[in-house]
Amino acid sequence: MMRSLYSGVAGLKTHQTKMDVIGNNIANTNTVGFKSSSVNFSDTYYQTVSSATGPNTEMATAGTNAKQIGLGSMVAAIQTNITEQGGPSTTNRALDIAINGEAFMVVRSGTDTCFTKAGALNIDPAGNLYCTTNGATVQGWLADDDGNIIKDTVKDLKVMSTDNMYYPPEATKCATISGNLDLNDPKVDFATGNGVPITFSFFDNIGEAYTVKLSIKQVSDGKTPPSAVPGQYTVSVTDVMNSAGESVFVKKVTDDKGVTTYQATKTEFTFGDKEIKEANIKVTPSTGDLTIEGASLTLNFNATDGTFVSVGPDRTNALYKDNETNKPTAVNFCITKLNDQTATTFPQYDKTTDDGGVNVFFNSLTQYSQGGISKLSSVKGREVENGYVDQGHTAGKMKGVSVDEDGLVWGSYDNGAKKCLAQIAFATFANPSGLESLGNSLFGATQNSGEFDGIGEEIGISGSLTAGALEMSNVDLANEFTQMITTQRGFQANSRIITTSDSMLEELVNLKR
Repeated sequence: MMRSLYSGVAGLKTHQTKMDVIGNNIANTNTVGFKSSSVNFSDTYYQTVSSATGPNTEMATAGTNAKQIGLGSMVAAIQTNITEQGGPSTTNRALDIAINGEAFMVVRSGTDTCFTKAGALNIDPAGNLYCTTNGATVQGWLADDDGNIIKDTVKDLKVMSTDNMYYPPEATKCATISGNLDLNDPKVDFATGNGVPITFSFFDNIGEAYTVKLSIKQVSDGKTPPSAVPGQYTVSVTDVMNSAGESVFVKKVTDDKGVTTYQATKTEFTFGDKEIKEANIKVTPSTGDLTIEGASLTLNFNATDGTFVSVGPDRTNALYKDNETNKPTAVNFCITKLNDQTATTFPQYDKTTDDGGVNVFFNSLTQYSQGGISKLSSVKGREVENGYVDQGHTAGKMKGVSVDEDGLVWGSYDNGAKKCLAQIAFATFANPSGLESLGNSLFGATQNSGEFDGIGEEIGISGSLTAGALEMSNVDLANEFTQMITTQRGFQANSRIITTSDSMLEELVNLKR
C-alpha cells in the first residue's frame, strides 16, 4: 500500500517539474533568441516480487514472467529545442541580425566565452560591439587598414577605435562624361559656335576638390568653303577651378596704388598626349581673360548611326579601351605643377603603366539629333555593373555602423565612403542540444556539446543572417497550452492515487473498532 503513495508523490514531482518548464517557456514567448525546452519522463525503481522462470519439460509446465511493481516516474531529460528556428521579426535597425541555422554568435561575458542567438547589437562607450540582451561583448576578427579581415583567435570587436573614427581622403582616378552631343546644336558649329561646355570634378590626394571645364566643337575640313567633318569633334580644356571657384591659372595682383592686374600662375598640366606648359597659357592683364593653347584632343563618332567610336590618342592599358573595337574610350588629365611648385597633391600620370591622374571616359556619349540641343552631364568615377568606382572622396568622419548578411561590420562616413571594420565570428557544435543554458539568452559549451576552437567560422558555412531583423522565441503557444492541459490532468491523477491509497489505509485501520 505504501508503494502506491510514493508512486503518486513521484508522479506529482515529475509533473510539477514539467509545469515549471512549461511556465518558463510561456514566460519567454517574446524573448529574442529564446529556445524552448521539453521534459521527458521515465519509469524507475522496480521491486521484483518473483523473477521470471523458463518452461520445464519434465514437469510439463510453462515459463512464468517476472512479477515487478514500479515505484513511480522520474525526469529523464529536459531537452532544449535549440535547433528549431524562431520566426524573424523585422526591425530595420542597422545593428540587428537574425541568426538562421545552427550557428551561434560568439560573445564574451566577463571572462567566459559564451554563445547566443540574440542578435540585438549596439556600441558601448568604449567602442566595442556588444549584445544588448545580455551585455556580452561580440567576438570576431578585425580588419586591417585596407579593410581585409585577418582571421585569427577571436577577440573583442572594437569597431569605433580612434583609427576608425575618420576616413582618409582618396584621389579621384576616373570621371565619366555622358549624354548626347547634338550635331545640330549651334554651339558646336566650328565657324560660329563657342563649343558645348561640360565640366567634370575630381579630388586630389588630400581631398581638395577641383573642376575642369571642357568645350566640345566640330572639326573643320579646311576646304573652301569649309564644312564640318562628319562625326569628328575637338574636346578642349578651357579652365580648371579650385574649391573656391577660382581659376588655378589666374592670380589677382593689387599694387600699392590699388591698381588690380591679372597674371598667370605658372600652373601646368597634361591632357592626353598634350603637355601644356606656361607658354601655352595666356592671361589678359587688365581683364583676367584666360586662353589655353594646344589643350585639344579628337572625339570621334560613327557618322552613320551616331554611336561613340574613340577619343584622343591610343592607350596601352586595356581598362581604357573598348572591348570590341580596341579603340581608346578615355583620355588622361593630370596637373603636373600647381602655381610655381610641383603638384605633389595630385596623383601623377605614369606612362609605363598608362595610369594615374584622372582618366576621363567619353564612351557614354552619343551623337543623335535631338532638337538641336546638346545634353551632357558628368560624374566622378567609372561605370561598372553595380555603379561607379574610383570616384575618390574627401576626408570623412564616422556617422554610423551596420552589419550585413555576411556578418561584416561596416563603418559609414559623412563623405559617402564605407569601410569594412570587422567580421563577427560564429560557432557550431556537433550536439547543439548539449549546450548549457546560462540565462540572459546565453549558452555555454559542455563536454556533451563539443568544445569551441577559439577561432570560429563565417556565418555562410553553417547558416545565414538576416540584417535588420531579430530571431524571436521558438515557443509554440498552441503546443505549450496543450502540454499544460495534459500535465494538469497527470498531476490531478497522481494526487488521486495518494488520496485513494489514504482511503484504503483508513479502511484497513478501521478493521479494528
